[in-house]
Parts: sequence; structure tokens; C-alpha cells
Amino acid sequence: MPTGGVGRDGRSLRLIAFARLMERGSGITTQGASQPQLSIVVPAYNEGWRLPDTLGELFSFLTTQSYKAEVMVVENGSSDDTAQVVQRLIPRFPGLRLMRLQEAGKGRAVRAGVLDATGDIIFLCDADLSTPAAEIPRFMKTIHAGYDIVVGSREGVGAIRYGEPEYRHIMGRVFNRLVQVLAVPDIEDTQCGFKAFNRAAALALFPLQTITGWAFDVEILYLARKLGYRIAELPVEWRFNDDTKVRALQDTRTMLSDIITIRLNDLRRRYHAPVRPVTPHA
Repeated sequence: MPTGGVGRDGRSLRLIAFARLMERGSGITTQGASQPQLSIVVPAYNEGWRLPDTLGELFSFLTTQSYKAEVMVVENGSSDDTAQVVQRLIPRFPGLRLMRLQEAGKGRAVRAGVLDATGDIIFLCDADLSTPAAEIPRFMKTIHAGYDIVVGSREGVGAIRYGEPEYRHIMGRVFNRLVQVLAVPDIEDTQCGFKAFNRAAALALFPLQTITGWAFDVEILYLARKLGYRIAELPVEWRFNDDTKVRALQDTRTMLSDIITIRLNDLRRRYHAPVRPVTPHA
């Protein structure tokens, strides 16, 4: 769904974002033939036990595609062997990369991965791969059709949900209604982990990100609408995992607080201030 018009503040934000792209020598144009067409960013916190299966499925899919791709696992603050597991798999999967950060936070990990990605299309994917890799071509096709951002949706016609407890579905719908009222109207599911960005949009939006936790998606989409980027939602197949790291009550409260912070940031013009870059640690 295309976004609406942009006001004076939106035009100011667009100029700032565009200036930052110019400073980075960004990928507004298509990358060279040696660069991947697709970058997949996988945030990973204590995911060592499931990454072999997830990465196996991703690379099994990618070997059937004609384009070059990279998969970047961003490990941050894990207490398990997540980083070591990825390092062991790098020789097996060409195109697999590892980034390590000291501090936890899904938003922090995604931001660092996106800003280090080299592909023309930058794709976000959760470590549990709740949505199958076979859905990726639909997202790429929609980007190629002219959309800047494609958001996976577990709602709407054509979406399929497996195994989700009713109470979590209800809580999710209540949260999304609040998101629509407070921040991002007309997007049914801001929190699905499957999202794709063209390179120019990603490199304009993620330097403005300030939320380091679960609600980073809301902030990015809020800024995207404000800047006038074209956003599409695609219904996806999605499976609930019992071992999800989202704590239904506690994290929902935190995310609601973050949404209020996003609106306050905008009112205080914080998105106009320089953002300190996230520095990866080897």
C-alpha cells in the first residue's frame, strides 16, 4: 500500500536522510556484479541450538536461485555458543557472515546488520525462520515492482498461522491496533520478522533509528511513512514457536512505552540529530 503525503517535517527528514546517503556513497544505484543482489540479516541472541537448521534451510533455498546472496548473522550479547556455531558453519555456507556486538537488543542487532549489508535488497529474517525461506521471492518481486519496503503480514487474506495460542493472537491484535492509532496507521502487522527494503530506503532509515529493542520495527515504519516511502504488506505463512523470546506481558508493556518514545522523539525533533553508529566487536 503506498504511503500518503509528507508535510514540512517529513521533507526535512528526507533531506537529512538523503544527505546521509550521499555521505555514505550509498547504494541508490544498483551494486556492481560482484556485489550480492540480496542480503539477509538474521539477529541472533542465544540461538546456537537452532541456527544450523535455520541456516541450512536458507542456503538450501539460496542455492536454487540465480542471484548472488549473503546471509549475515548478528550475534549480540549471547551467553551460549551462537557465535562459535556460525563460525563453524562459514566454510560450509559461502556467503555466510558473522557480526558480533557486545550489547543485547534485537533492534540494535538489526540496525548494525542492515548498515553493514552490501546487497541491493536487504531482507530481515528471524532466527527461528517462522516464515519459510520460499516466501522470499515474493518480497523481492514486490521490491522490483517499485515498492521501497515490503512487510510480511500474519493478518489479512491469504495469511496462514499455525499453532499460535489464542491469547497471544488476541494480545497481538490489541497491540497492533494501538500501533495503528499511535504510530503507523493502515499496517496490520508491524511485528512480523519478515521484511524487505531496497538499499536506498534501508540506508536512509536505519541511521535514524533510536529504539534498540523489539519495537524498532514500529520506529522504522513510522519514519518510512513520514518520509513518504512506498510500503506494501504481503500475507505470509507463519508458525508459532513455543520457545519465542517475546515475553507476552512484559515485552508488550516495554513496546508500548517505546511507541510513546517514538512520538516524543519526533515532537522533540530527535530524529534530526546525528545518530551514533553501532560499532561491531570482533
